[in-house]
Amino acid sequence: MRTAFTELVGVSHPIVGFNRSPGVVAAVTNAGGFGVLAASAYTPEELDAQLTWIEKQTGGKPYGVDLLVPEKFAAGDPDNLVASLRAQIPDTHLAFVRDLLAKYDIPEAPRVAAHDEIAASLNPSGAQALLDVAFGHPISLIASALGTPPAGLVARAKKEGVAVAALVGQAKHARRQIDAGVDVLIAQGTEAGGHTGTIATMVLTPEIVGIAAGRPVLAAGGIASGAQMAAALALGAAGVWCGSVWLCSEEDVANQAIKAKFLAATSSDTLRSPTRTGKPARQLRTAWHDEWEALLVNEAWQRIDAAAAAGHEGALRLESFFVGQVVGSFGQIRPAAEITRQMVADCEQRITELGTLL
Repeated sequence: MRTAFTELVGVSHPIVGFNRSPGVVAAVTNAGGFGVLAASAYTPEELDAQLTWIEKQTGGKPYGVDLLVPEKFAAGDPDNLVASLRAQIPDTHLAFVRDLLAKYDIPEAPRVAAHDEIAASLNPSGAQALLDVAFGHPISLIASALGTPPAGLVARAKKEGVAVAALVGQAKHARRQIDAGVDVLIAQGTEAGGHTGTIATMVLTPEIVGIAAGRPVLAAGGIASGAQMAAALALGAAGVWCGSVWLCSEEDVANQAIKAKFLAATSSDTLRSPTRTGKPARQLRTAWHDEWEALLVNEAWQRIDAAAAAGHEGALRLESFFVGQVVGSFGQIRPAAEITRQMVADCEQRITELGTLL
């Protein structure tokens, strides 16, 4: 298949594999798609190592990087950022977390210094360090996951010959991104996992295509099959941006406990909630959300994740993760390359079938 997106980044299939696992990124790229690494969870040193690994696995094939850079930041002490931000958390929130962990008998876990480094990356200087690493590698695309790209990013990308993509959930978001000079718009519907708005992909995609002024538009949210991929192309999209579907891949780094929950879930078992990042994000509904529908303290998840991976019963009841409504279609754990090829083949078949209707 040839679309404006495949021509822009030089791939065979208009399917993007967005994931935090380098193994998924490499597998999708090697299968003819375009892998994009979710980079915000890495320190600069880790990101450099992961991108180097991806390049060795893919042999020069194109891939991209996604960074979550909020437009607004809480004020903190630059010399002791994490501690100063942590000090701003209300005592009532901290008490809730302590009581909840005790109720579910979640054991104490050692503090992981890397978590503080990751938290520090979600500020202007930290994000800039990750950008420096990304631009030090032969990436083909850089994606901005929250709001308009940081000042200077678009100009730097154009100088380096790197395409800039941005996620949008409303027409007004797209117009801001166009004014900022982005090359690719990702129309992410409410069905998507992670940070998402309230407009469905079926409605949002053609709306964004209509104002994109010739820029490639990728449809995102609710896409985990070839039929859904074909539907996105029929709406005018130049490809699809897929995230949740890779959570049932062998290469994804999620622990087996959460993967088992995904396989058992239905499409009605997710919700949009601010309880992981403070911004509305679609995730798997669990006992956590029954306990609290407000802001989440990240330290609790460090302990819950560690205990769930060890098979702790209470932690397994609380364990959740970002995932879209397509979780209801997960039937088994498969290699990411197999998922990519199956989606492309089924998409081609559906397009051929649609052609017989005329």
